[in-house]
Amino acid sequence: GPGVIGVDAAGRRAGVVSQSDILDVERGGAKAISGAIRSARDSETLVAVSGEIRRMGEQMLAEGGAAEPLTQLISTLNDHLTLRLIEQTMQDFALPRVDWCWLAFGSEGRFEQTFSTDQDNGIIFRAPAGEAPALREAVLPFARAVNEKLDACGFPLCKGNIMASNPELCLSLEEWRERFGSWLHAASPAALLNATIFFDFRPLYGAEDLAEELRAWLLSRTAGGGASLFLRFMAENAVKAAPPLGVIRDFVFDKNEEFPRTLDLKAFGSRPFVDAARILALARGVGEAGTTQRLRAVAEKANLGREDIHAIIDGFFFIQQLRLRIQRDGSPAGQANRV
Repeated sequence: GPGVIGVDAAGRRAGVVSQSDILDVERGGAKAISGAIRSARDSETLVAVSGEIRRMGEQMLAEGGAAEPLTQLISTLNDHLTLRLIEQTMQDFALPRVDWCWLAFGSEGRFEQTFSTDQDNGIIFRAPAGEAPALREAVLPFARAVNEKLDACGFPLCKGNIMASNPELCLSLEEWRERFGSWLHAASPAALLNATIFFDFRPLYGAEDLAEELRAWLLSRTAGGGASLFLRFMAENAVKAAPPLGVIRDFVFDKNEEFPRTLDLKAFGSRPFVDAARILALARGVGEAGTTQRLRAVAEKANLGREDIHAIIDGFFFIQQLRLRIQRDGSPAGQANRV
């Protein structure tokens, strides 16, 4: 890998080492952070640890860390923090004795969190016939407390209310099936616009079999041509976010009054990769939630060219690297993923 500043025996940065040497050092830091999370007795400690996660990520980036291991590390440590926070919060509530699972959506569901990310989550629970409304009311105060503690840890409350404390996202398995079923039978691309984030779900805490049951049900309906109109509508929405390229290899700035002459690297950079991978995965019955994992799995199933897939994945992570760098810089435009 590229040469960068290394570490001497006393832990001081010195010399030139490879990318793998950096990762070895930072794994030690990740291990220490994981230990601090596991032993945390209160949410105040977790707030402090969340700052350490970001600082370590920024340090790795400054020293030449690649986007793929960096986003995976950030997502893994944020997972650990969320798990411990949920465990702590459970002690303050008398939750009903039913199977339930905390779900992650969007970039967290795809294992692709960057430095600037709000929370996108929900809850799935198992409910006997007719009991879902009462169980939901019993779970919602707990969900709200977790959302607020995550906010204190640097994961802002979702402006679109995609959170477990939203009654529309705290649903029984049957209700989630109905919700996904309504999207699968949407009448137009516009009716699907705000639904894509939910197709990137994964279980984070609790009865993971509930999430896997939902995934198996979903893939049984999207793979093999059973939802061709739905997939076509998703594709129509996806191609609307075309890369901002001009006629002669120049860039076309999008019309943003707050940040003139800038490009949105999330909406017009990483999103086309994410959308394409999601559609291909649903069409091929691939259960992975991450963009690159989906692309690799689809390539195996569809016998796509390995070099082509590697080039697509390299392009995706190049844009992710740019997003991480501008977010680290701390400017308002950078925090908005604009360059």
